Amino acid sequence: MIEKKVVVNLEHGLHARPATQFVKLASSFKSEITIEKEGKTAAAKSIMGVMALAVAKGTEILLKANGPDENEAVEALGRFLSEYSES
Repeated sequence: MIEKKVVVNLEHGLHARPATQFVKLASSFKSEITIEKEGKTAAAKSIMGVMALAVAKGTEILLKANGPDENEAVEALGRFLSEYSES
């Protein structure tokens, strides 16, 4: 299992459009991936779970992955959360 803290740099946080892209990216990996905010955890491959966390810009979250491509998953998702642009 690998963990990585990431500060979300999305202009409007992890709302509908970027949350959908985040879940799509997470789903492309074989590993089990979770996202944790303030003690609450959601499956990164679940749009309802991700949206329920209501992650705002500037929030520090914890990505956790366990599986054959855990390193790649955490790096790609961390990069997405810090670099995604809606334009």
